[in-house]
Amino acid sequence: MPRRKKMKIEEAKAGGERPRGQLKYPRLRGMKDILFDEYKYWDLVYKKATELARVYGFKRIETPILERLELYERATGKSTDIVSKEMYSFVDKNGEKVALRPEATPGLVRTYIEHGMLNLPQPVKMFWLGPVFRHDKPQAGRYRQFNQFDLEIFGDATPIADVILILVAYNFFRELQIAVQIQINSIGCKECREQYIEKLLNFYKERGKRAKLCYDCKKRLVKNPLRLLDCKEEVCIKLREDAPQIVDSLCDSCRDHFIKVLEYLDELEIPYNLNPYLVRGLDYYNRTVFEVWPVEEDGEKSRENRAQSALGGGGRYDNLMEYMGGRETPACGFGLGIERTVLLIREKNIPLKKDDEDYIFIAQLGEQARRKAMNLFEEMRRSGFKVRQLFTKDSLKAQLEEADRVGAKYSLILGQKELMDGTILLRDMESGIQEVIDYKKINADMEKRLSEKNKQTKNGENSV
Repeated sequence: MPRRKKMKIEEAKAGGERPRGQLKYPRLRGMKDILFDEYKYWDLVYKKATELARVYGFKRIETPILERLELYERATGKSTDIVSKEMYSFVDKNGEKVALRPEATPGLVRTYIEHGMLNLPQPVKMFWLGPVFRHDKPQAGRYRQFNQFDLEIFGDATPIADVILILVAYNFFRELQIAVQIQINSIGCKECREQYIEKLLNFYKERGKRAKLCYDCKKRLVKNPLRLLDCKEEVCIKLREDAPQIVDSLCDSCRDHFIKVLEYLDELEIPYNLNPYLVRGLDYYNRTVFEVWPVEEDGEKSRENRAQSALGGGGRYDNLMEYMGGRETPACGFGLGIERTVLLIREKNIPLKKDDEDYIFIAQLGEQARRKAMNLFEEMRRSGFKVRQLFTKDSLKAQLEEADRVGAKYSLILGQKELMDGTILLRDMESGIQEVIDYKKINADMEKRLSEKNKQTKNGENSV
């Protein structure tokens, strides 16, 4: 096989794709289908995200996938990789320049301003789950359409707001049995950052350093010098080792804020690492910035490779609201990747808690029994029972196999004999024991049996 074609096939596999030429209409490169067997992991992650967000007082919100292009150029920054290289943008049929959402924060800031949320009791705490789009190189766990769990706090300038975000992010992964470490830094405010950037530029202007920088960093030297610190190119990583650290240039206010954040993290025993090279890739951040990195058990991955596989991150952006046309409002937020989280759960074979729902399966034999069973199904569903069925199948064996698959505790089997006798056959799916019960007493009987079975059930498995 020609080397170029082989590389394309391997690249397609890394992006979760089938090699070209095998399907007439294959999905677009970098896009992913979520199939039946995988959705149990997504349900788990969504459930955990929703549960934690609500516990910590965040309210769910939704914004459009499509926004004006200017929103991201202004908020995210024209010089960022997201806007300049990765964003899907186009001119629509009305001649407007629009873009598919590449990140959540700008749209949430617009929502806060547009709907006058400054008049609500502050802080306003938003919870968001949804897809974002970036024309990035597909890799394992990285797609061009991917999903994020996002939290934002508007109207709170205190260090505790930063800490709450980090605490939720840490608990999210810990409770999914994924070991993580928080990478954290402070990039200061506008005033102290300007002084630091001057020191940084002087460092890189020293003899020979500028010439060794990669192509992108030579442009960053002019447009966004802070990004020199988080370049992933080996030569740039080597150059930055002796660069001045921004924490040494923080003003008193920024230093006090950062120290308090770290003191809270120490008190909460959240594992973190002071990372002087962490600056995040967006223009609007100030003061606290952080990322969530997976902890590798084998220790083989380098620091840079772990940074590439970061599970999410965020920070404070106190000036963005005013910059976007609103009133001055302190704010902070984070976004965590759902695909990478699901990938880690599957890679580490983290056991999922068995579905502990009290499912009752209704099976039938024959056309008349099917009609009666369908009525029974509707009656029990309206009464609050969690019922399941497979009315499209005639085979009792196939129906009971489906009862096993969904984890039903009991099956109620209705056949011709039961119709004539006014009874129904009850089967305990765990023991296999069957008995005949009065059809009219089904609800009372099932309530009693489920109550007794639940008392006997012991949880405590090491699962999520």
